[in-house]
Order: sequence, then structure tokens, then C-alpha cells
Amino acid sequence: MTRPSEYFQMSARRYQDVYPSKPTITSGDLARRAAAELLTLEYFEAEPGEMPTEIFEQHHVLLNLKKEPHRVENWRNGEHRDFIFRQNEVVVTPAGVSSGWKWHAPSRVIVITLEPEKLERFAKYELGIVLGQEQLLDEPQFEDPGLVQAGWDLCNALQAEFGSAVIYESLSRIFLVKLLERYGRQQNEELAFSESFTVKHYQRVLNFVANNYGRSITVEDMAKQTAISPFHFSRLFKRTIGESPYQFLTAYRVEKAKEALSSDAEVPLIDIALSCGFADQAHFSRTFKKSTGKTPKAWRTGE
Repeated sequence: MTRPSEYFQMSARRYQDVYPSKPTITSGDLARRAAAELLTLEYFEAEPGEMPTEIFEQHHVLLNLKKEPHRVENWRNGEHRDFIFRQNEVVVTPAGVSSGWKWHAPSRVIVITLEPEKLERFAKYELGIVLGQEQLLDEPQFEDPGLVQAGWDLCNALQAEFGSAVIYESLSRIFLVKLLERYGRQQNEELAFSESFTVKHYQRVLNFVANNYGRSITVEDMAKQTAISPFHFSRLFKRTIGESPYQFLTAYRVEKAKEALSSDAEVPLIDIALSCGFADQAHFSRTFKKSTGKTPKAWRTGE
């Protein structure tokens, strides 16, 4: 069975919008903003059905939980695959890949959705990894029990009566680490990191920022971590990481401010501003809005 080749534009819809059934479990119900920032999860138990071939702006990771092998068809970048889908198999579909589906038996899958920009930020600011332009490997079918179990742990966290958002947030980080270790496309080290600016240099800078972002930090302070002159450090950092040291520091502070805004609704904005290294509340609000499009107050309340 084949489908005629067509030209597909990037869809404004999300994967979940075209799935033929509603999810049994979804992370969209979480009230805690930071928990849903890293990734979204839907658990589906669907009758035999199909999905049109589309190209999405998000990455999608399908985790098969069904014990019984079942026949599935996938139209992927013009190629037709007719295969048997087995328990613990994973399908990674990066953003920009056209994909359509037909499954011939009831399914039981977890669908993880990742925003490329958020995945890049997580890799850069939390793991010290610089992803390439193609962030994830295009893996149509691969067995990975560890990743599937990590997805199932996320489902269980969503069903917990107490502390589900906090547990979900921490387990999301575990899932992303597993995903990026196996499927992440890092920049070619020979191209991205020269002898003058290495992966270890970057990780030293990241560790320094992580331990000191609440106080005043200069480019000279960051350059000292690499034993490179500030002038050459700034040039090498921008060429390798894609942003200046100051832009990197500001983005890191905004990420930490998001965590603080989500963790306690009662903490005054001025306290968050100062603890994250901003000069004052006005500076914090201007910088935060420029980065996120929302004021800290609006972001905290979900307005």
C-alpha cells in the first residue's frame, strides 16, 4: 500500500490535533508551569486508525507499550514502511520530517512532544551540550526499553495524587538526558570546538555560571575559567555557542527565574530578581519580557 508523493508544508497543527482519539493521560492538565516547560506527554489507547502525512514544527518520540506485536504502516519523507511494531520499540521523528501513519490493531503508545528551542536550551544550559542544526537522530524504529520505561515513569507521575508536578519535572529531566545521550545530534566537535575553545572550556564556563549567576559576573570572570583572554574568549564563545557570553549569562538567569516563578507563587518579584543576578525589579521585568514575550507576573499566572 502506498500513497502518492505530495508536497507537504509545515503544519500549524500539533501531532495531538490529528490523532484520532483523545489521550487517556496528558501532561496538559498540570498546573505547575515549569513541569510542562520541558516536554509534553500524552498516553493513548487507540483503536485501529490512521493519521494523515504532515510535517510538524515539534519533535515527536513514540514509545510502544503494547505487549503484542502489531502491524503498522508509516509514510516517512516519501518512503513507505510496512512493519511489525513490538513492545519497547521507539520511533523518533524530528521536526521537519514528513510522517503519516496507519495501524492495524489497537495501539498503546506514549507520545512525547518536544519544542526544538526548549530542547536546545535544556541541552545548552543544563547539560553543557551544543546540539547541531538537526537536533535528534531520525530513528524510524529502534528498541530502547530504558527510554520506554522512563516514559512510563512519567505517566505514573502524572497519575500520582501528591507531588505529581514536582516528580514529573524531575523525571522529565531524566528522560531528556537518556534521549539526548542516545539520539541527540551534537555539533561536530572538530567544527564547533577548536583547539582554542574545547568542550571542557564550555563546561567550565557553564559550571561557573551555574554556581555564581546570582551575583555580578563579567566576561573577564568567564574568560578566566578557560585561561583565554577576554577578547579571544568572547569571539570563540560566540562562534561556537551562537551567542555572546553576556547573552548566554542573561538567558541562563531567565531560565532560573522561570524556575523560581513556578516553584513559589508567594516569593516577591524583587527577591527573584536579585537572587537571579538582575540589578533590580525593573531590569528583571524588561529582560524577562524581551526573552519570553511576557512580564514575570504574567508568566507566573499563565496570562
